Amino acid sequence: MATKLHFREHINKQLILFPERIDKDIAPDDPVRLVDAVVDGLDMNRIYSLYYERGASPYHPRMMLKVIIYGYMNNIYSCRKIEVALKRDVHFIWLAGYDQPDYKTINNFRNRVKEEIDNVFTQLVLILAERGLVSLDVEYIDGTKIESKANKYTFVWRKTVEKNRAKLMEKIGVLLSQIDDAIAQDNADSQEKVEFTPAQLGEICDELRQSLARAPEPACKQEKEALRKQEKEIKRLEQMGDKLSEYDGRLEQIGERNSMSKTDPDATFMRMKEDAMNNGQTKPGYNVQIATENQFITDFGLFHNPTDTLTLPTFLSSFRSRYGHMPDECCADSGYGSEENYRFMEEHSIEAFVKYNYFHKELRDAFTSDPFRTGNLHYNAHGDYFVCPMGQHMTRVGSRKSRTASGYVSDLAVYRAQRCRGCPLRGSCHKGGQDNREIVVNHRLDGYRRKARERLTSEKGLTHRSRRPIEPEAVFGQMKFNMAYRRFRHFGQDKVTMDFAFLAIAFNIKKWAAKTAKSA
Repeated sequence: MATKLHFREHINKQLILFPERIDKDIAPDDPVRLVDAVVDGLDMNRIYSLYYERGASPYHPRMMLKVIIYGYMNNIYSCRKIEVALKRDVHFIWLAGYDQPDYKTINNFRNRVKEEIDNVFTQLVLILAERGLVSLDVEYIDGTKIESKANKYTFVWRKTVEKNRAKLMEKIGVLLSQIDDAIAQDNADSQEKVEFTPAQLGEICDELRQSLARAPEPACKQEKEALRKQEKEIKRLEQMGDKLSEYDGRLEQIGERNSMSKTDPDATFMRMKEDAMNNGQTKPGYNVQIATENQFITDFGLFHNPTDTLTLPTFLSSFRSRYGHMPDECCADSGYGSEENYRFMEEHSIEAFVKYNYFHKELRDAFTSDPFRTGNLHYNAHGDYFVCPMGQHMTRVGSRKSRTASGYVSDLAVYRAQRCRGCPLRGSCHKGGQDNREIVVNHRLDGYRRKARERLTSEKGLTHRSRRPIEPEAVFGQMKFNMAYRRFRHFGQDKVTMDFAFLAIAFNIKKWAAKTAKSA
């Protein structure tokens, strides 16, 4: 006898489809509950002050903040996709309490709080410190370059603009000398002393047009042709003034940088690590600096400079503005090991576990046993001279100064040997074209490097060196590959900073939830 087939009853058009509590199917340890609790505990007064008392009642800022942060935690960065999730995903529906703001409202909220979201990030880090997840005493610092949304072919180079501007100035001088008018001739004679501005050219054009208007009507064909020629020259001068204004505007936007993008003027062209063509192509982007502790992001900053060396003093100062004090210890790679950075950390009582160039080479026997290397020459501080491998004194013959891109000035001392001609070690010791060997020494930087080497080779230094690769570098790896955050989705540094602040908040809450689940 055949058995009758039975199915569970399926009625999807019933009046009550969802349970009485929408979070019935949400696990107690789900990260969405942590997002809800964290945002409920934040001080939102500064965000409330961004709203007006009159008008229609807006969506609650806590709800908007919750759904955006949870979207970033789940690699949902598009406002349109968050709008869809608010209608389909039970986690978003529970967070929003059935509110369904559209994508424009979500995007407007992000833009509204772009000046205050950084404060929300700081509050979250202070909560992590209260829970003992971070101490805010040590910073592991590193940087990476993230591509801008701008088109990679919209580049503007400073040198090119300056070159074209100089050519334009020459053309303006030539044109003014060709215009048969006393006003133009006077300005052409003074062009060697005073550089023209767009406003000056506009005034010259106005005076020339007034001069033409006062002139009598042309009586013959030649006079008419001369009038048309003058009008064309004035029009051409106006076009040159507009072009000069464009060049001046470009230079003002570029500032101290070497390049910019037309579609995102705040982005600078840099060489990215993700180079698909492997040809060193530059792309518009930002240099993102982060500080981490226990793989939590404790500070971040976006810089135009592609090198990490020049970012450290400003970045450490931002840490103090957030938390009211400098970190006790700082650990970074050799990209930050400059005299300016060592001096800044020493003046602010920061114990620097920062490598420098040739740090790892100096630990090798082949490097330390080389008697001809400048660092291995004996230095007599009292007599201020070096001793070469043959035993003769290399006395100080002068000093120099070097200036970095940030304006920091270093003092360099120059030492020269007395008699290198005929020395049996000359071939190994002195390969320069001069008769006597000459060395340039930065005594202050050498002192900082000795202190850094002592710290880095100590027991604490070995601990920091082993932790540094799994701190900021691991965070960058999780951001770029696990969270698929490889490119910014906004134009302008203010909006890009806002977007990264949301990501940093989401990352920290996601890390907090993972650590809580692991320890449970």
